[in-house]
Amino acid sequence: MFEVLSEHHLVALIGLGSGVLLGLAARLGRFCTLGAIEDLLYGGSDLRMRMWGIAIGISILGSFGLMSAGFFAPSDSYYLSIRWMPMASIFGGLAFGYGMALAGNCGYGAVARLGGGDLRSFVIVLVMGVSTYVVLAGPLAPLRAALFPQQEVMSATPPGIAHQLGRFTNVPAAQIGMVLGIMLLAGSLASRGLWAKPKQIFWAAMVGLGVVLAWAGTAWVARTGFEGLPVVSHSFAAPLGDSILWWMTGSVRPLSFAVGSVAGVWAGAFLGSLIKGHFRWEACEDPRELRRQILGAALMGGGAVIAMGCTIGQGLSAFSVLAFSAPVTMAAIFAGAALGLRQLIVGFQPAE
Repeated sequence: MFEVLSEHHLVALIGLGSGVLLGLAARLGRFCTLGAIEDLLYGGSDLRMRMWGIAIGISILGSFGLMSAGFFAPSDSYYLSIRWMPMASIFGGLAFGYGMALAGNCGYGAVARLGGGDLRSFVIVLVMGVSTYVVLAGPLAPLRAALFPQQEVMSATPPGIAHQLGRFTNVPAAQIGMVLGIMLLAGSLASRGLWAKPKQIFWAAMVGLGVVLAWAGTAWVARTGFEGLPVVSHSFAAPLGDSILWWMTGSVRPLSFAVGSVAGVWAGAFLGSLIKGHFRWEACEDPRELRRQILGAALMGGGAVIAMGCTIGQGLSAFSVLAFSAPVTMAAIFAGAALGLRQLIVGFQPAE
């Protein structure tokens, strides 16, 4: 295989193929983080929140299945190799969630909407990609490193729920993870309203499968290749910046999983919008709305770097390996988004 395609091309193709599933799910299955939160808080529906539970449950089952088969080691995952910082998860998650509400979408959702012709999302993608690198490696990087220093795990037990439970119970972490995945999946599926919409169940499962395929594919390349490429899955914060850099410097910068992942979501969303007949060019006509979206995108980029992931990075990829950071970050994102939505929908004035 490596005689035909380089390792960099292979991981980019893995990102592209699995990313297409996420893009299709956004357009055909209405899989959306902010939409799920808004439906739950203001629409009286938990359908899309249950879709998230299905996606997480499938990703946990698949990821720990790979671990059980010896195909994927916990230490290969970035989320289980870095010391967990609770305050980083909380602060970064709150900033990301509030920014998501202001922008009207997360990074993943913005790429998916861009695939449907929404040029406002193009601005969000650009601003979020740049702001991510400003905090990750740019002028604000020293401040971020001083406040939230990232350190490798020194303990033999990864900072994950299943691994810590396995340490105390002497039950293999893979078995614990799969049981927790089944429980979450069963709880999410326990809804007659959800079963009345099987397409939503299918596309939620495809999102979880996309995360697992990414782990499996990049783990295979890392294990059989020679360049030591990282084992990764989907996230849409730093990868947006990576994609911008590649499009500007692709002649001297190798392809990566991140570039393929972003392109895959865009391609899947574009295809999905054509299938649904929803593709149309849209632009922002209100300067105040654009200003709000730019501010929200900047907050999302910085918040994602601090929290070490976005709604997909922490909410799915980190959750799939049951990292401690995942549920805390997602709870903070939910709280930040709820605050932002309240400000936009009802304001902060007390009811009379």
